Amino acid sequence: MTNYQTLNEQLSALIHGVPHQIANLANAAALLYHSMDGLNWAGFYLLEHGVLVLGPFQGRPACIEIPVGRGVCGTAVAENRTQLVHDVHQFPGHIACDSASNSEIVVPIHMSGEIVGVLDIDSPHLGRFSEADRTGLEEFVRILEAEVWGT
Repeated sequence: MTNYQTLNEQLSALIHGVPHQIANLANAAALLYHSMDGLNWAGFYLLEHGVLVLGPFQGRPACIEIPVGRGVCGTAVAENRTQLVHDVHQFPGHIACDSASNSEIVVPIHMSGEIVGVLDIDSPHLGRFSEADRTGLEEFVRILEAEVWGT
């Protein structure tokens, strides 16, 4: 089980006062990937002209563009809420960037009330993510919003 208090303290210490968005997101992805058990992908998609575009990540190569409303990431944007999916193969419209992924959690990222991207984490294990993960990762994103996007 992930200790989100420690993880979020590490994120704050890592990015506080650092004015480089891409570098901060790259370090955040690496921190997640190496701190959480049972992952095969952790990273970001950034919203550009109505399309989610691949950002910094750790893991295997991924889809470059995801339309809003498609897949777990696009649904998180369309519904403006975290998507916690126990079995991605049961998710309508799932986009299989990596066939090894079986569960996923996606958290929208905001700046001034508008979605600017998502945090996306995949696991090869069915049911890998819990409500505790949702709560901890939503706090992780709030730290990013404050430090990276200044909200």
